[in-house]
Amino acid sequence: MGKREPSPGHDLIVIGASSGGIEALIALLGWLPADLAAALCIVVHTSPEAPGLLPAVLGRRTPLPVSQAIDGERLQAGHIYVARPDHHLLVESGRIRVTRGPRENRHRPAVDPLFRSAALTYGPRTIGVVLSGALDDGTAGLAAIKNQGGIAIVQDPEEALFPGMPASAQRHVPVDYALPAAAIGPLLARLAREPASQPERAPAEALIIEERYAREEGAAMDDLTEIGMPTALTCPECHGPLWEVGDRSILRFRCRTGHAFTAESVMAGQSVALEDALWMAVNTLQESALVAEERGGAPPRACGRALHRESARVAAAGPGDPHGDRGRKGGCGARRGNEHHRQFVRRRCARRMATGTHRPRHHA
Repeated sequence: MGKREPSPGHDLIVIGASSGGIEALIALLGWLPADLAAALCIVVHTSPEAPGLLPAVLGRRTPLPVSQAIDGERLQAGHIYVARPDHHLLVESGRIRVTRGPRENRHRPAVDPLFRSAALTYGPRTIGVVLSGALDDGTAGLAAIKNQGGIAIVQDPEEALFPGMPASAQRHVPVDYALPAAAIGPLLARLAREPASQPERAPAEALIIEERYAREEGAAMDDLTEIGMPTALTCPECHGPLWEVGDRSILRFRCRTGHAFTAESVMAGQSVALEDALWMAVNTLQESALVAEERGGAPPRACGRALHRESARVAAAGPGDPHGDRGRKGGCGARRGNEHHRQFVRRRCARRMATGTHRPRHHA
């Protein structure tokens, strides 16, 4: 019987972080040796307009070369690749992919696309690490790595400046290690030299379909129906219908355009959309009041107080005001008042808001 070939080591490390993640990365990278036996890819949530200085910042803290990822570049052991602002970072066999696929969890770059691509391509040879950050990007991707036989690591949530991401991953994924950031560096150096103990696994069809979106290949509506169920919710990004996808342990959604969300990121997106709509309503009231003043005319005072309460409730409602859109019971409201009444209310609201004397009443 011939000698068995040794199993390949864990030659790909993928790291995801958000708020507080740069501090954790600095602590982690300082412990990596110059002869690290794995390529390392990093996604940190950044603004689309960010100048892309993160490689220079991290490069001062590690003996390894650090560069911004370039599409088509070959993956090399002992090299650190950082996602570009407003671009997803993906991996395929031996190469980097940089795309502008749909945002996931309201971010681009996002952690989940990188982790999914690593799980799909490198399987049990992958090590996934989730560091400090808010909400839960990276949880679904780390689950994919674990399902494909890879190793799952999180920063100890008690140490993380923002524990949301590592705590969510620890809650939903059977992680192998939960450690302070400085302790993760030596662990990665050791694991990179150890052979992958898990056998290759056939990837789930859902993993393949979802990966197409990040690669800008798209997917048919039939594919979404195959891996998920349509819901009554709409996408906070494009307002298209959402499908519930993934397993039941992690509630996730995806629209046919490709935007993907966890339940928490859907709620965060809807909160932003609600606040935008409310400010637009306030602006419309103020502009209408100015136009009405230019036109002149003294509206009758009858029904004025009721109309004022109605308009003030709409103008003052915010994400934390549960009664902003409730309690409308007709009477002398806008549906029955004439145009003079509405003009009077708008002028009065605008004046009080401008002078800081506007105090809307809340009704249960």
